[in-house]
Amino acid sequence: MAAVVCLQAITSRGQQFGPDPAQAIVKFSNFAVPTAREAAPAGWFTWAPRPEIEPHFSVDQRGGRQGRGALRIDGQKNPAAFGSWRYQVDGIVPGGTYRLTAYYRTRRMDFPERCAIARLDWLGEDGRRVSQPDYAMDTSEKGLWTQAKVIATAPEKSRRAIIELSMGWCAQGTVWWDDIQLWKDPVPRPRVARVVTIHHRPSAAKTPAENVEQFCRLVQSTAAEKPDLVCLPEGITVIGTGKSYIEAGEPVPGPTTKRLGELSRELGCYIVAGIYERAGPIVYNTAVLMGRKGELAGTYRKTHLPREEVEAGITPGDSYPVFSTDFGKIGIMICWDLQFAETACALAKQGAEMILLPIWGGSEVLARARAIENHVYLVTSSYDMRTFIVDPTGKVLAEATAEKPIAFATIDLQQAIIQPWLGNMKARTWKERRPDIPMP
Repeated sequence: MAAVVCLQAITSRGQQFGPDPAQAIVKFSNFAVPTAREAAPAGWFTWAPRPEIEPHFSVDQRGGRQGRGALRIDGQKNPAAFGSWRYQVDGIVPGGTYRLTAYYRTRRMDFPERCAIARLDWLGEDGRRVSQPDYAMDTSEKGLWTQAKVIATAPEKSRRAIIELSMGWCAQGTVWWDDIQLWKDPVPRPRVARVVTIHHRPSAAKTPAENVEQFCRLVQSTAAEKPDLVCLPEGITVIGTGKSYIEAGEPVPGPTTKRLGELSRELGCYIVAGIYERAGPIVYNTAVLMGRKGELAGTYRKTHLPREEVEAGITPGDSYPVFSTDFGKIGIMICWDLQFAETACALAKQGAEMILLPIWGGSEVLARARAIENHVYLVTSSYDMRTFIVDPTGKVLAEATAEKPIAFATIDLQQAIIQPWLGNMKARTWKERRPDIPMP
């Protein structure tokens, strides 16, 4: 049987939902091959923008995850081919939370993240679109199959949803779709982080340790606000001391991470700060992440170095790590990284929802652009530019200044940000990007 309408309630696993159970609306697997009198499996239909670019649709009787039937789309040697299998679900409740999951596998498809697309399209009572569709992102791989998933809030005036499973622009490619499920979920619990950023240029300090203490006193003054995450600037062990980067270099873990770890444990928060890391003869411009219990939770070594740092003997890093916290995924970049699009893009592509930017000084416009183009929150902490917290639309949520050196913002990473005319860019950003075109 291709579709099972599930009326029973089951407990949702792996999601931060409230106490109410999730309800399965429809499940599809083991698709039966249509008979000569049937055009498609029951309830399913095919769609293409125009006949000239319609791909070939079929049910592959042994193409599914269990060796039984799966929905199939072939490019038919047409580089313009684009189309989808579709299924309409009635009875959608505006404001309800819906979760679509679908598995796919591909053949001869170099960029499945762009060419294999699952999404929910929202229709009103009259059958017209009432909002932008919500795209599913690839979440996990199981053997040859990849799961695509989207959790979305049904827009106002929506009464129906169209499940769309598409393939496009892959002349030699094939995609199989199977194990497709739509659930009505409880409203997800908020994932709230109280974020603090610091704007401070140390004075009258002669050693790295004295500098660090000045920052620690400022951070300690935020205790009543119960911060979850604090961002400090680049090079907190050098600024104002008269020491060179190399002279300030220290091991990681080392004295600065020890002091910051004591502070993070005292306040029960994460702390990000820029220091200079010595690893044998090598010195990196590094940002450290301290965990809530005072542990060293991660490091990022600045990948893009300006001429001044190269000539001073700093070595660039070569990776873009992303770190999991108890409220979400974060990434870090440092100062000159802001000048180039690659760093923020690499972090966001790996799932970073917030990017911390310890920076000496740089372009406010680029900082806001990095947040917008990757649909992430971005937190700067600086000496010579604006220190602020911006949301994925580029809106400044909070700003610290020399006169008011501490800024706070409460961020709910679970909350979808819907942009006028564009919808939720969190997934759309990646589905409409063009990784298939090589950079010249």
